[in-house]
Amino acid sequence: MKVLVTPRSFAKSSSAPLELLRKYGIIIVANTTGTIMTEEQVKEAVAGCDGVIIGVDPLTADVMAAAPSLRAVSKYGVGLDNIDLDYCAEHGINVTKAAGANSAAVADYAFALMLALARKVIPIDVKCRERDWTKITTSDVSGATLGLIGLGAIGHQMVSRARGFSMKIMAYDVVWDEEYAAVQGVIKAGIDRICRECDFISVHVPLLHDTEGIISAERIAMMKPAAFLINTARGGLVDEAALITALKEKRIAGAGIDAFTEEPPRNPEWYTLDNIVMGSHCSASTAGANDMMGRIAAENLLHGLGLV
Repeated sequence: MKVLVTPRSFAKSSSAPLELLRKYGIIIVANTTGTIMTEEQVKEAVAGCDGVIIGVDPLTADVMAAAPSLRAVSKYGVGLDNIDLDYCAEHGINVTKAAGANSAAVADYAFALMLALARKVIPIDVKCRERDWTKITTSDVSGATLGLIGLGAIGHQMVSRARGFSMKIMAYDVVWDEEYAAVQGVIKAGIDRICRECDFISVHVPLLHDTEGIISAERIAMMKPAAFLINTARGGLVDEAALITALKEKRIAGAGIDAFTEEPPRNPEWYTLDNIVMGSHCSASTAGANDMMGRIAAENLLHGLGLV
């Protein structure tokens, strides 16, 4: 039985996930490209495979059609937008995700982006390396207002961190947990209100038909000049052209973006902005999160293949 494993960090910190798969006689087909695989590369690699442990690489209907024996797809993470779920449903392919494995890691990174932007950590570091000790006035995080678009597992982790910074917290979610919000002091708010009133706006929703472009040009225009936008979820959630314009014209203070529609982005304008901190879709990548995601993804795959 053969399984394609595309995530480059799979079993990088611990060999346990690989050992678990091999225990059941599985032959591993590894991603040897050193980067996110293209559709053609996945299509070629998956041929003859019975299962896939997939990262953010494209798993389209065309790709899966090249693997007629495919029976199980295990997501190394939680976002399923790169997987053609309709095709999987039509062909009886079991799809699972590593729910909860990386929530803390993503929240840590989102907060790191907030702090880096507000306190201008990168510009100050650059100045210091030039022996320039000029004091730079920065923005407060403590006591500021945080708006969360999405209050699931990662959103909950954001709340616990924000409370440590004495932040006022507003949140939007399609499924609202009134009891949790009351206990944690989270204010229920619509997305428009969050965009108008919050100092930091952090996006934590999956990319679905209903959420695509949820941070639209109109909503970016609502944001305060001192506001910071954080996106550690998916690039398609944000109108990137509108965000670039807002950053260029300093209509918002800055953005921390770990997820782009195209990775790496080909638009050269991203690389000229001095009020953005860019990430390589790495917010979930810590040793602990990788170990947990690898273990859960391997276990899920074995269940999907009916081996356990």
